[in-house]
Amino acid sequence: MTIYILSVAVAFLFLLLVLELVRRQKLKEQYSLLWILFSAVLFIVSFNVSLIEWIAARLGVKYAPAVLFLFGLLFCFAFILHLTIVVTRLTAQVLRLTQELTILKEREALHGQND
Repeated sequence: MTIYILSVAVAFLFLLLVLELVRRQKLKEQYSLLWILFSAVLFIVSFNVSLIEWIAARLGVKYAPAVLFLFGLLFCFAFILHLTIVVTRLTAQVLRLTQELTILKEREALHGQND
Protein backbone atom coordinates (compact mmCIF):
# COMPACT_ATOMS: atom_id res chain seq x y z
CA MET A 1 0.00 0.00 0.00
CA THR A 2 2.96 2.34 0.62
CA ILE A 3 3.92 2.30 -3.06
CA TYR A 4 0.46 3.59 -3.96
CA ILE A 5 0.73 6.46 -1.49
CA LEU A 6 4.18 7.27 -2.83
CA SER A 7 2.82 7.13 -6.37
CA VAL A 8 0.01 9.57 -5.53
CA ALA A 9 2.48 11.94 -3.86
CA VAL A 10 4.90 11.80 -6.79
CA ALA A 11 2.10 12.38 -9.31
CA PHE A 12 0.82 15.37 -7.33
CA LEU A 13 4.28 16.89 -6.89
CA PHE A 14 5.08 16.30 -10.54
CA LEU A 15 1.86 18.06 -11.56
CA LEU A 16 2.78 21.03 -9.37
CA LEU A 17 6.28 21.11 -10.89
CA VAL A 18 4.90 21.11 -14.45
CA LEU A 19 2.46 23.90 -13.64
CA GLU A 20 5.23 25.96 -12.04
CA LEU A 21 7.50 25.46 -15.08
CA VAL A 22 4.68 26.64 -17.35
CA ARG A 23 4.04 29.64 -15.10
CA ARG A 24 7.73 30.61 -15.26
CA GLN A 25 7.67 30.05 -19.03
CA LYS A 26 10.38 27.37 -18.79
CA LEU A 27 8.06 24.83 -20.45
CA LYS A 28 5.83 25.48 -23.45
CA GLU A 29 2.14 24.76 -23.10
CA GLN A 30 2.13 22.23 -25.93
CA TYR A 31 4.55 19.99 -24.05
CA SER A 32 3.03 20.66 -20.66
CA LEU A 33 -0.27 19.15 -21.79
CA LEU A 34 1.37 15.76 -22.20
CA TRP A 35 2.98 15.98 -18.77
CA ILE A 36 -0.23 17.17 -17.13
CA LEU A 37 -2.11 14.30 -18.77
CA PHE A 38 0.51 11.83 -17.58
CA SER A 39 0.36 13.20 -14.03
CA ALA A 40 -3.44 13.08 -14.01
CA VAL A 41 -3.54 9.50 -15.28
CA LEU A 42 -0.90 8.41 -12.76
CA PHE A 43 -2.81 10.21 -10.01
CA ILE A 44 -6.13 8.53 -10.92
CA VAL A 45 -4.60 5.10 -11.40
CA SER A 46 -2.69 5.37 -8.11
CA PHE A 47 -5.89 6.13 -6.23
CA ASN A 48 -7.72 3.20 -7.80
CA VAL A 49 -5.83 0.21 -6.41
CA SER A 50 -8.39 -2.26 -7.74
CA LEU A 51 -7.86 -0.94 -11.28
CA ILE A 52 -4.10 -1.50 -10.99
CA GLU A 53 -4.65 -5.00 -9.64
CA TRP A 54 -7.14 -5.74 -12.44
CA ILE A 55 -4.70 -4.54 -15.11
CA ALA A 56 -1.87 -6.49 -13.47
CA ALA A 57 -3.98 -9.66 -13.45
CA ARG A 58 -4.85 -9.21 -17.15
CA LEU A 59 -1.18 -8.67 -18.02
CA GLY A 60 0.02 -11.53 -15.82
CA VAL A 61 2.07 -9.23 -13.58
CA LYS A 62 2.62 -10.74 -10.13
CA TYR A 63 3.42 -7.46 -8.33
CA ALA A 64 0.60 -5.04 -9.17
CA PRO A 65 2.50 -1.78 -8.41
CA ALA A 66 4.93 -2.72 -11.17
CA VAL A 67 2.13 -1.77 -13.59
CA LEU A 68 2.62 1.87 -12.50
CA PHE A 69 6.24 1.66 -13.57
CA LEU A 70 5.17 0.02 -16.84
CA PHE A 71 2.82 2.95 -17.54
CA GLY A 72 5.60 5.40 -16.74
CA LEU A 73 8.05 3.60 -19.01
CA LEU A 74 5.57 3.43 -21.88
CA PHE A 75 4.83 7.13 -21.48
CA CYS A 76 8.55 7.93 -21.55
CA PHE A 77 8.97 5.94 -24.76
CA ALA A 78 6.02 7.73 -26.36
CA PHE A 79 7.33 11.12 -25.25
CA ILE A 80 10.84 10.39 -26.51
CA LEU A 81 9.35 9.40 -29.86
CA HIS A 82 7.37 12.66 -29.93
CA LEU A 83 10.49 14.71 -29.14
CA THR A 84 12.44 12.86 -31.82
CA ILE A 85 9.77 13.82 -34.35
CA VAL A 86 9.96 17.46 -33.20
CA VAL A 87 13.78 17.47 -33.44
CA THR A 88 13.61 15.93 -36.93
CA ARG A 89 11.17 18.63 -38.07
CA LEU A 90 13.32 21.38 -36.56
CA THR A 91 16.45 19.96 -38.19
CA ALA A 92 14.74 20.06 -41.58
CA GLN A 93 13.66 23.67 -40.96
CA VAL A 94 17.19 24.71 -39.97
CA LEU A 95 18.58 23.06 -43.09
CA ARG A 96 16.02 24.85 -45.29
CA LEU A 97 16.69 28.21 -43.60
CA THR A 98 20.44 27.73 -43.99
CA GLN A 99 19.99 27.01 -47.70
CA GLU A 100 17.74 30.04 -48.15
CA LEU A 101 20.21 32.26 -46.29
CA THR A 102 23.06 31.03 -48.49
CA ILE A 103 21.03 31.77 -51.62
CA LEU A 104 20.23 35.28 -50.36
CA LYS A 105 23.88 35.95 -49.54
CA GLU A 106 24.93 34.77 -53.00
CA ARG A 107 22.35 37.05 -54.62
CA GLU A 108 23.56 39.94 -52.49
CA ALA A 109 27.15 39.23 -53.45
CA LEU A 110 26.22 39.13 -57.16
CA HIS A 111 24.32 42.42 -56.89
CA GLY A 112 27.30 43.97 -55.07
CA GLN A 113 29.62 43.02 -57.94
CA ASN A 114 27.27 44.45 -60.59
CA ASP A 115 27.18 47.90 -58.94
